[in-house]
Amino acid sequence: MGQGQQETVATSLAGAVSEEISASLAPVDAELERRYPGDPGTRQPVHTVYVPGDAFAADTVSSWGDRALAALDEHAPDAASLAAVLGLPDELAEPVHARVRAKLEREPIEDLRVDFEDGYGPRPDAEEDEAAARAARLIAETYAKGTAAPWTGIRMKCMEAAVRDRGIRTLDIFLTGLMDAGGLPDGLVLTLPKVTYAEQVTAMVRLLEAFERARGLTPGRLGFEIQIETSQAILAADGTATVARMIQAAEGRATGLHYGTFDYSACLGVSAAHQAADHPAADHAKAVMQVAAAGTGVRVCDGSTNVLPVGSTAQVHDAWRLHYGLTRRALARAYYQGWDMHPGHLPTRYAAVFAFYREGFAQAAERLSRYADRAGGDVMDEPATAKALSGHLLRGLDCGALDTAEVTAATGLTRTVLEGFAAPRRGGPTASGQ
Repeated sequence: MGQGQQETVATSLAGAVSEEISASLAPVDAELERRYPGDPGTRQPVHTVYVPGDAFAADTVSSWGDRALAALDEHAPDAASLAAVLGLPDELAEPVHARVRAKLEREPIEDLRVDFEDGYGPRPDAEEDEAAARAARLIAETYAKGTAAPWTGIRMKCMEAAVRDRGIRTLDIFLTGLMDAGGLPDGLVLTLPKVTYAEQVTAMVRLLEAFERARGLTPGRLGFEIQIETSQAILAADGTATVARMIQAAEGRATGLHYGTFDYSACLGVSAAHQAADHPAADHAKAVMQVAAAGTGVRVCDGSTNVLPVGSTAQVHDAWRLHYGLTRRALARAYYQGWDMHPGHLPTRYAAVFAFYREGFAQAAERLSRYADRAGGDVMDEPATAKALSGHLLRGLDCGALDTAEVTAATGLTRTVLEGFAAPRRGGPTASGQ
């Protein structure tokens, strides 16, 4: 064939074949869009802090930050000492320590949940009524003053018969209080605990629909997290994955799946000494949650440790090493959020998160830059890998582990381009310029 001569292209199928196949798959196309819309592309908090309803105060966020800074100053006052405790490499010691301090001063809590469940316990109705109304008032005030955590809400009691009415009333009082104080804040998050059957999720949907109608809210305005704390939430009596049914039962309102370390472990008969986020039973549950949630836009959150960093410096260091290790382990397994139960956990939460994103920064930036430029290299990346690389950089930016200037300098890409790689449209381009 001579130079410049066009290749002859021939086909055997009539155009009607493709049209017929497309028509037959139209219901599947619609189902894919409905069930698997993909990650929402918004910032995900790195942790959730639970504070009992009676302990929550207007200054909870700043108070936790002050206490976390005091712990850091007492037990690891400089970069070298923190690095020695946690085993940080020399090149990360200073940037991690500096960023932890800055984070604790600027935004010590990313996601705060006022707890009316296990952390609060059974109380007289009048007392819980007052606490729920107080929580709404204080949260509205902190949002108005700009001192609230980016995400804030409550964990109500569950949908089981013994506490169902109490949980519904607490949620009603809380949401009514927010509405009467000016409306629902953008960062509002609700948590439904101890979910065992998909029907309980459906009941929560009906409850939120009723509130939206009562207060003239846009349908679908209220979403909620599903807390996985029972074995039945993972495996149903017929052998199917209950948690997958729960996501569908939420009718698009589910925002997260939160693993409850100790309730779930106890449900399986794990002895107290071995109830931990890295127990094999925990790994199995979270793996099922992760697969069920993949592609749905519902995010998975790890549980907590009950080993508190209190006491002597040696005791604090031991607890810090445990918490740091568990957090790094979770991040490697793509659980980008977890629970923190004590101000002393904040230094190691952020140290682990910042170290994780900074350690992977240079390689992720180089590989994504090569991918965007369609350049060579010693690793051949595909669109799915580019999605993971850009997701790593975006999460690092969102939490404060990375700075916009350094990411742009290393990749040559704007945030908009990074977001395009992180959430590609089906059938769209697999690489793009700046």
